[in-house]
Amino acid sequence: MSEPSDTHKRVAPWRNWAGDERCTPATVERPSSLEEVSRAIARAAGDGRRVRVAGAGHSFSDIACTDGSMLVMDRLTGVLDVDRGSGLVRVQAGITIRELSRRLFAHGLALENLGDIDIQTIAGAISTATHGTGAALRNISSQVSELTLVLADGSTLTCSHERDPEVFRAARVGLGALGVIAEVTLRCVPAFTLRGVDVPAPLEETLERFEELALGNDHFEFLVFPHARYALTRTNNRTDEPPHPPGRLAAYAHDVLLNNGVLELLCRAGRRFPGRIPHINRLATRLAGSSTRVDRSAEIFSSPRLVRFTEMEYALPRERTAEAVRRVMELIERRGFAVPFPIEARTVAADDAFLSTAAGRDSGFVAVHMYRGMEWQPYFRAVAEIMDELDGRPHWGKRH
Repeated sequence: MSEPSDTHKRVAPWRNWAGDERCTPATVERPSSLEEVSRAIARAAGDGRRVRVAGAGHSFSDIACTDGSMLVMDRLTGVLDVDRGSGLVRVQAGITIRELSRRLFAHGLALENLGDIDIQTIAGAISTATHGTGAALRNISSQVSELTLVLADGSTLTCSHERDPEVFRAARVGLGALGVIAEVTLRCVPAFTLRGVDVPAPLEETLERFEELALGNDHFEFLVFPHARYALTRTNNRTDEPPHPPGRLAAYAHDVLLNNGVLELLCRAGRRFPGRIPHINRLATRLAGSSTRVDRSAEIFSSPRLVRFTEMEYALPRERTAEAVRRVMELIERRGFAVPFPIEARTVAADDAFLSTAAGRDSGFVAVHMYRGMEWQPYFRAVAEIMDELDGRPHWGKRH
C-alpha cells in the first residue's frame, strides 16, 4: 500500500502561541478535506494512537499536546457555501477568525460578536467556548447552527438543533472529546460598523457602574493594571456612520508601536525590576490615553497581540464580576505578587451548550495574565481560590 501523501515524514516539535506548552507527536498530518480527516483518524486507530487536533495553538493549556497523532488544521480553510438570504455560511474548521471575517465581509456578512484575538481557528474557538463581550450576546459557539464531526472510527456525524440536538449541545463546546470538527455552519448577520471608544475612568466608579455600563452598551469591557486607580474602559456600539479606518501608518503607530511596543518595554522592565512594578503599571495607565475609532466590526473587535504572555480566565455570575476584580486587586497588594499585566473584565449572555462557561447564566469574565518568563503559578492558584468561592468556571482554552 502506498504511503499517504498527507502525512509528514519528519515530525518537528509543536508549541503553542505562548511558547510554554510543547510536545513532539509521533505523527503530524495536515488534512485538506473531510475525507482526508477521516483517513487520518482511521490510520491513527489502526496504529493504536490517540489523536489530538491543533488549530492556531492559541490555547494556554496543554490540551493539544500529544505523543500520538496530531492533526494540524492549517489546510482545512475553505468557505464551502454562503447563503446571504439566511446568513448561513458553511466553512472548513481550520479557517482562522481573521480570514473568515474577511471572507464574510466580501459577501456583506459578519459574525455578530467576536473576541479581541482573531488568529484562532473557528473550530478551536467554538470548542473552548471562546467569547467576546456583550451582556446581550452569547459566545462564538452559540453562533453555530450545524457541525460535522469525524468520529473515532473515521465515520462522520452531522448534528444541529434539529438533528441530534443533544449531541449538538455537547459538541458545540466539546474540547475535541467527541470527535474532530471538520465543517461548521455559522449564523451570520449583515455586515455592520462599530464605534469604539477607549477612555480611562476611575476604577472604583467603573466597578460601581459595571452592570449599568455592561447593559447600556452593545459591548463593554475594561482593563486595570494592578496598583492603578484608573481602569482602561472600552465601549463598542453599532453606528450608522461610515467606516473611517485609520491609515496604515497610523494603525501601525497605534497598534504596534504604542499598544504592543510600549507594553513590551514596560513588561521587560517589570520582569527585571519587580519592585518597580507598581510605578510601571501606573505609568502604563497614564500612557494609554483615549481614542475613538469607527470601522467595520471585525476591525474594531480585534487587536494585534504581539506581547507574549500566559493567561487564566474564569466565568462568574455577572453580578459578582466587580467583587472578583476588587478581590484580585487586593490579593496582589496583600501577597506582594509581581504582576505587570492588566486584569480584564467582560460580559457574555447565557447559552445552553453543556460545557459552556456561560451555560444557564448571564456571566461576567475576569482574566488574569502574566508576562512571559515570569512566575505565574502562585498568582494564578491564589486567584483560582477566589474564583472558586465566587462560583467561577474556568475558561477551557486558558490555564486553570
